Amino acid sequence: MHRSAPATSEKAHAPAPRIRLARVLACAAVPVMLVAVGCSSDSGGDKKASGSSSSSSSSASGGKQSSASPSLAPAKLTKLPEACPSISAKAIDEYVPKAKAKAGVVGKTSDPQSQASCTWNGLDDKGVDGSQYRWLDIDFKRYDSTPGLGSGDALAQKQFDRAVSAAQSTSDAQNVKSAPTSGLGDQATTITFDLKKDDATFRYAVVVARTANAVVAIDYNGTGYQGADAPDNDNVQGAATALAKEAVAAVTAANNK
Repeated sequence: MHRSAPATSEKAHAPAPRIRLARVLACAAVPVMLVAVGCSSDSGGDKKASGSSSSSSSSASGGKQSSASPSLAPAKLTKLPEACPSISAKAIDEYVPKAKAKAGVVGKTSDPQSQASCTWNGLDDKGVDGSQYRWLDIDFKRYDSTPGLGSGDALAQKQFDRAVSAAQSTSDAQNVKSAPTSGLGDQATTITFDLKKDDATFRYAVVVARTANAVVAIDYNGTGYQGADAPDNDNVQGAATALAKEAVAAVTAANNK
């Protein structure tokens, strides 16, 4: 999830790989236990096929076929919002000033109701006062209850844990800190860290939130160019939290239509 590149600056930023974990698509079949069937032979040694007569014999003797695995409760959330419109134009103006594409760039997906994403970036050139660069990525994942794999909530919990772990272990990150974040779905964690590239310090805040069977990840970062200071950690973290609240609210709204 960590990709950034200034819009007009000659300096390129290539931070750690983006947090994008493969969506679980496998659909396992419900296991069924088969009843063993016996065979018999006549006085001449000929064997009889164990067909309906064997089944009838089994039923007559009180045999019972094993039941299938219990069905899972259906997932609570059945939809994802459109990723780019999930963040308001007002928020983009505030947190990604001079965004190259204010409406955002939609990420590719084969199933928009299971995975959706959008990115923005902008360079606010202040002339002799330097420039401020900001980059934002939002990623949604939703999981259905799947026999053999688990409930939608349980699968989302695993994705939540993986996403938090990936952010915490970002390559070359410095000053990594993590803390639970309240008011965002069923659970949320914010990870902050710094990355240096070409003498520029990029400040990152990654917010991962789970609401029922959906996971939302916000990756927000920025730096200063041409003598401008990088944004402070509190501002970056505050922006990421505000953006995550909009994204989680968009998930709720999409499922209340």
